[in-house]
Amino acid sequence: MNVRLLKLPLAGETDIVLARKRTRRIAELIGFEAQDQTRITTATSEIARNALEHAKSGSIEFHISSTLVQQRLEIVISDRGPGIARLDEVLNGSVRSAGGMGVGLIGARRLMDDFAIDTAPNGGTTVRLIKYLPRRAPAIDQTAIKHITQTLAADTPANPVEEIQHQNQDMLLQFGELETRQEELSRINQELQETNRGVVALYAELDDRADHLRRADELKSRFLSNMSHEFRTPLNSILALSRLLLGRIDGELTGEQERQVQFIRRAAESLTELVNDLLDLAKVAAGKIVVTPSEFAAAEIFATLRGMLRPLLVGDAVMLTFEEPDDMPALTTDEAKLSQILRNFISNAIKFTEHGEVRVWASYDRDTDRVTFSVRDTGIGIAEADHEVIFQEFGQIANPIQRRIKGTGLGLPLSKQLAELLGGNVGLESAPGQGSVFSVSVPRLYRSAREPVDWSQRWQIEPGRLPVLVVEDDSADAFAIERMLAPSRYQPIVAHTVAEAREALALHRPAVVLLDIMLEGEETWRFLIELRQQNATADLPVVVVSSTAEESKAINLGADEYLGKPVDAEQLLRLLDRMTGQSSLVRVLLVDDEEVSRYLVRQLLPRGLYEINEAATGTEGLALLGNSPPDIVLLDLNMPGMDGFQFLERLSAVSDIPAIVLTSMILDGGQRVRLGRAAKILSKSDLSSSMLVVAIGDVLGPAGMAA
Repeated sequence: MNVRLLKLPLAGETDIVLARKRTRRIAELIGFEAQDQTRITTATSEIARNALEHAKSGSIEFHISSTLVQQRLEIVISDRGPGIARLDEVLNGSVRSAGGMGVGLIGARRLMDDFAIDTAPNGGTTVRLIKYLPRRAPAIDQTAIKHITQTLAADTPANPVEEIQHQNQDMLLQFGELETRQEELSRINQELQETNRGVVALYAELDDRADHLRRADELKSRFLSNMSHEFRTPLNSILALSRLLLGRIDGELTGEQERQVQFIRRAAESLTELVNDLLDLAKVAAGKIVVTPSEFAAAEIFATLRGMLRPLLVGDAVMLTFEEPDDMPALTTDEAKLSQILRNFISNAIKFTEHGEVRVWASYDRDTDRVTFSVRDTGIGIAEADHEVIFQEFGQIANPIQRRIKGTGLGLPLSKQLAELLGGNVGLESAPGQGSVFSVSVPRLYRSAREPVDWSQRWQIEPGRLPVLVVEDDSADAFAIERMLAPSRYQPIVAHTVAEAREALALHRPAVVLLDIMLEGEETWRFLIELRQQNATADLPVVVVSSTAEESKAINLGADEYLGKPVDAEQLLRLLDRMTGQSSLVRVLLVDDEEVSRYLVRQLLPRGLYEINEAATGTEGLALLGNSPPDIVLLDLNMPGMDGFQFLERLSAVSDIPAIVLTSMILDGGQRVRLGRAAKILSKSDLSSSMLVVAIGDVLGPAGMAA
């Protein structure tokens, strides 16, 4: 359906006033909201004024047309004028009059949903403005069209003064709405600033608490380790003396005396077990347990456990069964620690199973290359709410059997930590009265026993970049530093251990070493001293990056600087520049008329590495060239007045400064020929920090970047 509602001639200023009034009235009758009415009226009057100014006359037609999906208002403005020369340049903004958007075509196109223009030299111009009806507006049928035409016919002739007053009222309403939105935006920004301050304060408090907890944990581990060693000596003496007494070395014991000595010995054995578990826990927490991988079969560890744990069975009420593993490849991990985990699982299963069976088996997952050992019992079971409790230190569950069989409450927590030390995890399936299944899953190959790493491939240095050795075991912290250095001249080489750091130093000489103090439980103070004592690394700049707040100790032991965590990107880059003598900035002249585009480029170029001067026009950019010559020019093409093509031509005449073009235009062959002076052409739609930094680096080269 395509129905013409009205046709108006354009012969003078009063016709434009009438066109505005009729357009507004039609938009209102069709069902457009007030804001859309203003948009349609403004676009129509702009194109009508163009037709009157350039062709002296014309006409406006209003149509209602339908597609398969939606109805639309179509406004056709025609004239018999000279046509529009350089139409493509007008539409892309290269040619724009001093009046800006009010002159017409670009502004009208932005205000409407669809826009088409047909023009020819001395053949006139036809502009089609299309606005789709709101989906919630009623459909326009023949009855509605008849009502619209009758209403338009009944309307009084236009009063120019009245229409101008109406137009001014619309503008005031629009300004009022913009002012309200601006106030709302200011209020939201204020709330965001307050929220940000609160978040910063919260992070500071969390950092303080984390540091306090870390120190408390270190003190606890040190205390447990020291006290465990102190307890062992008297306990060993008690066990040795009780063994002498029970062996009748110095004579017979009465029955009552033997019973008393056995009580003493059992108490000493229980206390020794507690001390051993505490010592193991302290060692794991402090990172002092050494994993010793060796190759063995699952059947071998089962044979050892079978002989070790059968004496725990009393009578025939409980059976201990080991299923022979079939077609399982050999493991390469710490056999003693894996055996300790399974020993804890099996001894607990036997203790808390009064009747039935304790069954042990192993399974292998080829996809993940992991082996899972499982221990199932028919004992009392554990409620789901208590599953986490039993893996906490000294966590025990009230039960008649628990009261009869004393334990330390440390076996399962220790098993969990040992499993994690081997790169695995523990699991539990249990319910009261249904028994339990404890499992431990570990990689078949312990990580240090895997294929050797080719460090030369992993740590390849890109041309023109300065290597920075980052010694950091925390993956999140290492990743954060890598992201900070990615757009800079510095290339991070990440080492997670001291051993890896030594490998890196053997391959490359870094410009700077960023050294964390705590690596997987080991302190790197000794490594720092080693760097200072060796001739090859004595003059290597070292920055200690840590949350230990031990700046004075770091400086005294030979560090050049200290940075607290979390690391600030700008502070880190400034420090690296100063320590490597790369502190001079790359001077960039950014010529772009769009403020948003200039802001984006400022954000993409890392602060502290680039000095950016901005120009909103080509003329302003040429003036800045004379006052403060840059190292490189970043240039937009689509600018009013002097466009990017003209700027490049003027630049070539006065200087050999390289230029990179940043544009959203789709360039044809002729335009690319005109841009032959440009060093690179980058699309604004694909622009990223790394792309821009790499492009500048390619154009300037290492010498230019350092100049």
